[in-house]
Order: sequence, then C-alpha cells, then structure tokens
Amino acid sequence: MKVLVVGSTGFIGSHIIDYLCRNNRNDINIIAATRNIEKAKKFLWFKDKKVNIIEFDISQTNSDVYGRLQRPDIMIHLAWDGLPDYKNISHIELNLYDNYFFIRDMILGGLKDLTVTGTCFEYGIKNGHLSEETETNPVTPYAVAKDSLRRFLWELQKIKNFDLKWLRLFYAYGKGQSPKSLLSQLDAAIKNNEKVFNMSGGEQLRDYLPVEILSEYIVKLSFQNKITGIINSCSGKPISIRNLAENYIREKGADIKLNFGYYPYPDYEPMAFWGDNSKLLKIIKNNG
Repeated sequence: MKVLVVGSTGFIGSHIIDYLCRNNRNDINIIAATRNIEKAKKFLWFKDKKVNIIEFDISQTNSDVYGRLQRPDIMIHLAWDGLPDYKNISHIELNLYDNYFFIRDMILGGLKDLTVTGTCFEYGIKNGHLSEETETNPVTPYAVAKDSLRRFLWELQKIKNFDLKWLRLFYAYGKGQSPKSLLSQLDAAIKNNEKVFNMSGGEQLRDYLPVEILSEYIVKLSFQNKITGIINSCSGKPISIRNLAENYIREKGADIKLNFGYYPYPDYEPMAFWGDNSKLLKIIKNNG
C-alpha cells in the first residue's frame, strides 16, 4: 500500500512521516511530497530508506499528477500556504483553488482514499462544545477557504467515487511549531532569560493536543474507511491559555512572569470553545 503525505515538511506533516517510519508495516510504502527538498534534509526521516521523497509544488500541477506522485492508495493532504496569517485574502484567491485543482486532478487520475485537514475556525464565532454537526460560519479568509474546499470536494464526490475524511483540527503544540505560536514565543523568552512575557488576558478556553498524538490520530483516521466525512481531531478537553502557559513554565522550571492583558484578545476566535471528539475516539478504539 502506498501512502502519500502532501505537506510532509510542515509542522504536522513532518511528525506524520516520523510516526509512519516508526510504526511502518512491511506492506506500506511512504511517499513524502515537498516543494522544498532542502527543508526535508533537516529531518531524520530524510535518510530513511522507507521514505520516497518527491519534490513537488501543488500550484504547478498537471494532468499526470497522480502518476507523477506514484499512484498512491491513500493521500494525507496537509499543504496550505500563508499561515498563521488567517486574514490574508490569498487564502481564498490562491490557496483554495490551488488545493482544489490539485486534489481534483489526483481524484480524476485514480485516487480513491483521501484525507484532508480542515480547521476548527470553520465553525466561526461559536462558544462551547462543538460537534461535527455544528453549522459552519467562518469569519476569516483562511476559514472561508477551508470550508469552501470541503464543500467543493463534497460536490466532486457526486461525480467521482472516493472516500473523504475531513479532519477538523483544533490546536496542536510541540517541536517544529510556528515561531509565532504562543508556546514558541514563550520558549524563546525563557531561553533568552527574559523576566516578563507579555500575553493576552489568558482566559480563553482552547482545545490542545501534543503534535505527536495528533499525528498518530491522523494516520489512524486515514487508514480506516468505516467512518468518513467530518471528524473533529482534538482532545475534547478545554484548557485556558493562562493555564497552558503556566504549566509550560512549570515543566521547564523557568523563572519568568506572565504579563496578562498586554495584548487584546483575537477578534476572529470565540472566547471559549473545544471539540466533541467522540467520533475520533470511536475510530481510535476500533483501530487500536
């Protein structure tokens, strides 16, 4: 079985390749697609003989894209430009169409099993416990583009037979995350021996998963077809940003003070939301 990971050198993609290498069965061939082969060289799996690395840019797709990417049985699609600038209109004008036409060409070429990562931002400004049945109402170009891509693929399913698992990701943290993320900035401040770390009020409730666990979930969700469609990929347990930062400082044994209220709360996120992960847990239980 051939498994293609598109966006393999990104934050989550690199951990997925890691997981596949560490838990690889003899019948699985791993294909890692990246547009930057130099970036791929930074990962340990670059020299792993189980990984076939292909330099590829989805914006320059062609009619033989499925063959060029070695006719995979499963595709895990994570590629997306321009993050974490969620408000940039290029998500709608460029990313949406680049991703759709690439995926469409893969499907038309013969791909039958597709997993795509969506975002919790598709839900919009909704507080509380969010299930997959919650109506979407995206408020940023990034979320609009992701929600539109899902709808485009649903329409494509009406004329082409393929399995689609739309994994709606919440928040992940760990090695390799964006330097603009909260914990990356906090970690940099600790390493620089700064005494104060400026942040928002910290009362927002969010749903976080370590990237290693999220990557394992994504692989297991991708490798099954009993449950398809939208699947919240999250912990199901809310934690305040304040507690997240305080726990991180405690784990690091650092001496730094959190300056709450320095930054305003983001206007594109609700104050308190987390995912219903019952569908996810059912799949994981049934698939080890």
